[in-house]
Amino acid sequence: MNPRVVSAIVTDIEGTTTALDFVHQVLFPYARQALPSFVREHQKQAAVAAVLAQIEAENPQAKTLVAKIQQLLAWMDEDRKITPLKTLQGLIWRQGYEQRDFCGHVYADAYEQLNSWHQQGIALYVFSSGSIAAQQLLFRYSDFGDMTPLFSGYFDTTLGPKREASSYQQMAQQIVHPPQQILFLSDIAEELDAAQQAQWQTIGLARGETVPVSSHHFVRSFFEIAVNAAG
Repeated sequence: MNPRVVSAIVTDIEGTTTALDFVHQVLFPYARQALPSFVREHQKQAAVAAVLAQIEAENPQAKTLVAKIQQLLAWMDEDRKITPLKTLQGLIWRQGYEQRDFCGHVYADAYEQLNSWHQQGIALYVFSSGSIAAQQLLFRYSDFGDMTPLFSGYFDTTLGPKREASSYQQMAQQIVHPPQQILFLSDIAEELDAAQQAQWQTIGLARGETVPVSSHHFVRSFFEIAVNAAG
């Protein structure tokens, strides 16, 4: 496959740079276990108080602290991509990272290629359903140390859903790169579809045994992605 000519690469996290198992077997269980006590201990802090206010806006019945905690746990069990939950998870994970309860998992091939692309002058961005704070924590406390200097910016679903083309159109405007020179990496075909509709280039990551049947080109490793920096 001929190298793609790009000026920017936007990468997903779960299933792309990072094993799904890390998210579902480390981060989510940690947040769920810590959530009730964390909310009670930090409810008066501005960031947590803002989250609690957002919960009541989403569910007017959740007026008491106990009801709000129950609502958060219910959203977590449903794997809801909802802003107050994602914000609170990010706050809890920050505590876990800073206490060195875990490190952010990053595949070795992703780490090496992201470094290489950064050195080539290709701008790197992240677009994930996890909050921007959670994204930054994962890369700041990664298995390979602080990777945040590699990235020029981070985006989450406050920009818009990952399966809607308008989200990618808005991002292209914000990062000021021609859509045709942006490459999006994800393990989800529907996200790649949305990016393609916004005139982006796309490559899928198939980390498991099965390569999806798709109109997008899928690879098993970042090492299989060939790009050249746009002149």
